[in-house]
Amino acid sequence: MHRNGLAAWAALLTGTLVGTLIGCSPGGAGQPVPVAATASASASGSGSGSGSGEPSAPVSEEEVSVDRDDALAKALKPLLPDGDARISVAVAALDGSADGAVYDGASAFDTASIVKVDILAALLLRAQDAGRALTSQERAYATAMIENSDNASATALWEAIGGADGLDAANLTLGLTGTRAGAGGEWGLTQTTAEDQLTLLRAVFGAEGTDSELSEASRAYAVGLMGRTAADQRWGVSAAADSASVCALKNGWLPRSTTGLWDINSVGRVSVGGKRYLVSVLSDGNTTKDAGVALVEGVAKAAVSVLTG
Repeated sequence: MHRNGLAAWAALLTGTLVGTLIGCSPGGAGQPVPVAATASASASGSGSGSGSGEPSAPVSEEEVSVDRDDALAKALKPLLPDGDARISVAVAALDGSADGAVYDGASAFDTASIVKVDILAALLLRAQDAGRALTSQERAYATAMIENSDNASATALWEAIGGADGLDAANLTLGLTGTRAGAGGEWGLTQTTAEDQLTLLRAVFGAEGTDSELSEASRAYAVGLMGRTAADQRWGVSAAADSASVCALKNGWLPRSTTGLWDINSVGRVSVGGKRYLVSVLSDGNTTKDAGVALVEGVAKAAVSVLTG
């Protein structure tokens, strides 16, 4: 079991969080995507009855989950492009309720730069195990890696955590079962799934009902960095949020040299109607970066709308 961190270390970590979090982009503000059928309607038992006077049978959480997955598939259908592009998404309420939906959540995709959140989590776990705070150099690398998506900083921390073996070990601790670190130092080609990214987000954001191996101080540090990503990188899942909410996210974008097509990914936390949601959207085969960003944003809005109705 990882230590929860020394009090001095917690103070040091949280002391780096001074500053104002950047608001979400207004791309999806107040514009939920219509969904033909929502889970809430399925679970409520409302509507015309059989006339027998018998009470409706209770709906299980598993049945509600299937209904939400079906509703998400219907909401995504008009958004899915022709051609080689693929999409995968997983969404869940942060409050620990059963609210969640998945579309093709177990398929593997390149991480591109969203793996930087995973690298940071692995670094924080190692520091916790050693009972120490991050060094000033590690904090500088972590800030540049998450806020500015700096690749050189990511490579430095990749080496600090022990490369692919270190990332795989951390993911085993965090409960990621479908993620495999990129070989040969190619951290951007780590393979992951939308479901695994949701598991990582739960650990980082401390979702209710989740026993995260990351300490409270580690989580606060990571969330603080994700809340201050550069303004030109605040696209993606932020499109699903209210205009007044504050997002915390990390995006990834990578043109594949073999095909010329783009991997476009976005993971993070958004707020809608005062409730917070975790969203992971993965895609590949996009003809351009802009096309991929538009697709990911549309998918994020559709996914959250399934839970908000």
